[in-house]
Amino acid sequence: MSLKNNIDKIIQREAEIEQLLVNSFNLKPLELAELSKELSDIKPVTDLAKKKDVMLQELLDLGEILNDNKADDDIKKVALGEFEFLKEEISVLERDIQFALLPKDKDDTRNVIIEVRAGTGGDEAGLFASDLFSMYEKLSAKHKWKFDVMEVSETSVGGYKEAQANILGNGVFGRLKFESGVHRVQRVPTTETSGRIHTSAATVAVLPEAEDLEISIEEKDLRIDVFRSSGPGGQSVNTTDSAVRITHLPSGIVVSQQDEKSQHKNRAKAMKILLSRLYETERQKQQDQRSSSRKDQVGSGDRSERIRTYNFPQGRVTDHRINLTLHKLDKVLQGEALDELIDALVVEDRSLKLASNE
Repeated sequence: MSLKNNIDKIIQREAEIEQLLVNSFNLKPLELAELSKELSDIKPVTDLAKKKDVMLQELLDLGEILNDNKADDDIKKVALGEFEFLKEEISVLERDIQFALLPKDKDDTRNVIIEVRAGTGGDEAGLFASDLFSMYEKLSAKHKWKFDVMEVSETSVGGYKEAQANILGNGVFGRLKFESGVHRVQRVPTTETSGRIHTSAATVAVLPEAEDLEISIEEKDLRIDVFRSSGPGGQSVNTTDSAVRITHLPSGIVVSQQDEKSQHKNRAKAMKILLSRLYETERQKQQDQRSSSRKDQVGSGDRSERIRTYNFPQGRVTDHRINLTLHKLDKVLQGEALDELIDALVVEDRSLKLASNE
């Protein structure tokens, strides 16, 4: 089907839905919700298509002026400038329409569970993990997403061995899914007296939040242990066995939670993380089957893949997947300029998918 025919069908469908919604008193609540969602999904395409139609008509009008032998030369000169500008705008618009027509990742609208873990580099890696966790918290505040800290395991110097948060908001996974992987830092640690630059790393995992009904877990597949919570260095911070460790026996996935004083709350948090990890495992399997060559996506999504380097002496951040360097290290870590990296990754991902569909 040609692009024009495809768009015509979508515009026709938009008109049908709008007519159905006018008579919404005949619809059941579920039907109303489904139609409203479908309309919101196709509206970006139809809005762009209608904008293009307006521009095409303007182009025709300008063409008439340029072909009019009686038209004033100064008017023709202005018309020619507008004509060339509109041609470029329409070209960009056509690309935007093609992007909008790409199949959506059904998980893009989901909330996420983000996990940050210190990697190689000792105390410095823990401090860097803390910096990354703070960066995502600041980005969440910028976008008005809810950042709910689930678990933090601190090091003796104030860094994080690991930290988890539930981020809730519109389209969170679609924005953060490219953050999964190994983040590397190059800087002089505060404990380094000779001024040598050290390289450390932290691992980020971004999991789409799973619904209870999507993943079936049987009680016999779980081993649940309770124990006493502990703080940095292993000192006891709770006199009751409120911490919970859940082991999913078939997959070997282990989740621990101890931030809450209530064993019930810790168990609920641990189950939420377990469900999301199992969902992500299944999602990754399906992605592998659809794209064994990995040529139609940015990065592999593998947590062991080195994706970004934060170089403090030079004040730069480099994303290795798209070879993009920003000399805005402080602003990236403050969550202000991180969107520039994410936007570039989203565009590259769309371009690769578009190329694979052509």
